[in-house]
This record gives sequence, structure tokens and C-alpha cells, in this order.
Amino acid sequence: MTHPPKSSAAPPGSGVPTMPAVPPQQGQPAAPPPPGPAVTPAPAPAPAPAATRRTAFAEGADRLREAATTEPGRLRIIGALVALLVVAFGAVTAWQMTDRATAADDVLTSSQPLSSDAADIYRSLADANTAAASGYLAGPQEKPAMRKRYEDDIRTAAQKLVTAASNSKAGSDSAKTIEDLNTLLPQYKGLIETARANNRQGYPVGSAYLRAANEQMQQQMLPKAENLYQKENQRLQSDYADAKSFPWAAIGLGLLALGGLAWAQRRNYLRTNRVLNHGLVTASAASAVVLLWLVVGHTVARSGLNDSYDHGVRSLNVLHDARIASLTARSDENLSLIRRGADTKDVSGKPVDAYAFGYDDQIGRLAKSLTKADGLADDSAGKKPVKDANSFMQAWKDRHGVAQGLNDKGEYQQARDKVIGVGKDPTSVCFDNVDKALQTALLHEQAEFKQAAGNGKDALTGLPYGAAVLAVLGAVGAVLGIGRRLSEYR
Repeated sequence: MTHPPKSSAAPPGSGVPTMPAVPPQQGQPAAPPPPGPAVTPAPAPAPAPAATRRTAFAEGADRLREAATTEPGRLRIIGALVALLVVAFGAVTAWQMTDRATAADDVLTSSQPLSSDAADIYRSLADANTAAASGYLAGPQEKPAMRKRYEDDIRTAAQKLVTAASNSKAGSDSAKTIEDLNTLLPQYKGLIETARANNRQGYPVGSAYLRAANEQMQQQMLPKAENLYQKENQRLQSDYADAKSFPWAAIGLGLLALGGLAWAQRRNYLRTNRVLNHGLVTASAASAVVLLWLVVGHTVARSGLNDSYDHGVRSLNVLHDARIASLTARSDENLSLIRRGADTKDVSGKPVDAYAFGYDDQIGRLAKSLTKADGLADDSAGKKPVKDANSFMQAWKDRHGVAQGLNDKGEYQQARDKVIGVGKDPTSVCFDNVDKALQTALLHEQAEFKQAAGNGKDALTGLPYGAAVLAVLGAVGAVLGIGRRLSEYR
């Protein structure tokens, strides 16, 4: 007898599908959870950390580190560094030698000529003042040559001031000094012409105008001209310093480049047992040529520039001082007779004629300058005019003593003739001879300066361009030499 099942659940494995549970309807309470222990839901998994973004520098460093672990990578790094050293050496050499060549050219063609122009401005003004005093002292007996000398000096000073103005920087002290001199020069000429006109008419007031012109020249114009000369000399000294400055950076890089090339070749020899690498040898030879050219060329240039300064600029400066002292002494000699003791100076508690004292002082400076010039002259052609000037100066002192004695005794006319050149053995001839001898010495020393400075400048010719070309050749050689070694790994 068969009994029906007590439960409606399908037996296991019966294949009868299980009906899905009906979701709770709206408005109906959800079915309570089955009895039993409460189950805690598992926590949600933490989000995966975002990948850190690396910089290009870090990636490049990693690649470089990886490359350095292989021989080809090491060779590439060595080639790049050696080529960089050679190129840097050539670039710095070209840069420094360009600066020094430019400074040497400025010494020869700019600063020294401008310094000489400034000295000529001073000399022309001083000589014009001397010629004006001599012409006034001669009065109606003034020689046309003396008047022409005065006019030529004024014209020369004006032309040199124009040249100096065109070469000076706007707003600089030199430009201001030149502007002041251009303003004072017409005023001085006006005073001289007034003094000359009164003197020719026999008016004694002319001496007052001449004195005013002389004071303007001595107290304003000549100090400004001397200041201009000093500033141009400072500019010349600066150009000399720039031209002679030793190129330590270029030499240091050259030694470093040669050291790197030598190390690379030794490394190549130890790893391959090959004595020479043609590319590295070419780079070494090019770098050695540049370094040798740099040292020898700059040494020769320094020698030429030093010679141009010692036997050119120094001698010129001393000769300019001697000429200025001679001109000032001549002016004081004339003014001593023109003013006739009206202007005094206190010396050791005693009043003395200011211009007679000034003559003695300037003659003493002239003697000292001639002694220095004779010591600086390095050949007979330079010494002879200096010795001639010294002989003429001694004769001038002797004749001046005679003229001064005549004036002290009240024999004014004879003393005046002794000075202006009317009488026998005048002092004017001695002054002219001193000035001509000094001019000859100046021309000789100027020629020596140009030759020595030109030799110094020529020693640097082509060095900047040659260094750049050879550096490029050396860098190419280094790259090809390393490339030849790299080809063995392909």
C-alpha cells in the first residue's frame, strides 16, 4: 500500500523548479529575517592606490643608469662628455680672445689716440696762451709768425675738442668737461683780442685784460684740459688691463679637455689593447693646438703691449709733462715782464714776483721730466732729442738769468728785447729749440708705441676663429672615435 508524502517540498534531485520568492509589495511589511544569529556585512574593499606619475627627469635618470650598466652605454656617455668639454674649451677661448683682441685694438686705435688728443688740447691751449703773452710783450714789433702760432693753436684746440666730443659718451664727465672748454674758449679769445687792441693803441688797460685771460686759462681751462687728459689716460689703462688679462678660464678648460681625452684613450687601450683611436687622437691634437696657440699668442701679445706701455705710453706721458712745463715757464717769463711785479706770491714769509717764481718752478719740473724721459728712452733715436732739449734748457736758464738781472736793474727795454728775440742771444730761441726737440722725441715715441702695440694686437689675429674651428673639429673627432668603438657591438 502506497502512502502519500507528508510534505509538499520536492524531494532532492526531483528536478522540480523552485519558485522565486515574491518581493514585498508596496504597502505590505517586509518579511522578518529568519531567526538565528545576526550576520555582519563584509566591509567594502579599499580602492586601489593611484599609480604615482614619474617626472621626465626621473625617467631620464633611470634610462641613463640602465645605459651606464652596459659598455655601449658607457661609451656613449664618455663620447658626449668629451665632445662637450672640447666644444666648451673652444667656445670660451673664442670668447675670451675676442674680448682681448678688441681691447688691444682699442689701445692702438681708440684710447691711446684719444689720450694723445687730450694732451694736444692741453698743449695747444698752453701754447696759445704763451704766444698771446709773447705777442703782447712785443707790441708793434709782434712778428706775423707769432700771431699765426697763436691762431693755429686755437684752431687745433677747437678741432681736437670736436674729435674728443664725438668719441665721448653722452652725459659722461669727459663730455661735460669738453662742453665747458667749448664754452670758455670763445671767452678767452675775446679777452685776448681786447688786450691786443688796447696794447696796440698804447692803453695800459690791455695788461689787465691779458691778466684776466691768463687767469682764465691757468685757473679754469688748463685744469679742465688736464682733467680730460687724466680721464682718457684712465680709459687707456682700463683697455690695457682688459687686453693683458690672462685667460684662466680658457686654459683651465683646455687642460680639463686634454685630461678627459687622455683618460678616454687610456681606458680604450686597457679594454681593447689598441694603442690609438684615430678620432680621439684627432680631438687631442686639435685641443693641444688650440691650447698652445692660446698660451703662446697671448704671451706674445702681452709682451708687445707691455713694451708699448713701457717704451711708448710712459715716455709719451713724461714728454707731454715736459712740454707743458716748458710752455708754462715761457708764459710766466713773458708775464713777469708784462705785469712788472704787480702780482706777488708769499714764499717763506717774503713777497716775490708770482710769475718769476712760477718760471723757476716750471723750469725745475722741466728738468725732472727730461731726466725721466732720458731714462725711459731705449735707443739713440729717442735719447738724442731729449739730450738736445736738456742742453737748450740750460742755455735758456742762463739767458733768462741775464734778462732777469736787466729787469731788476730797471733796464726794462733791454730785458724785454732779450726775451722777445730782438736782442742778442734771446730766450725765445732757446724756448723754440726746446719745444722742437720735445716734438721730435714725441713723434719717435709715438711711432714706437704704434709698432709695439701693433705687434701685440697682431699676435691675437685669427685666434678666436681658429679656436672655434679646431674645437668643432676636435668634437667631431671625439664623436667619431667613440662611434668607431660602438660599431664593434652592432
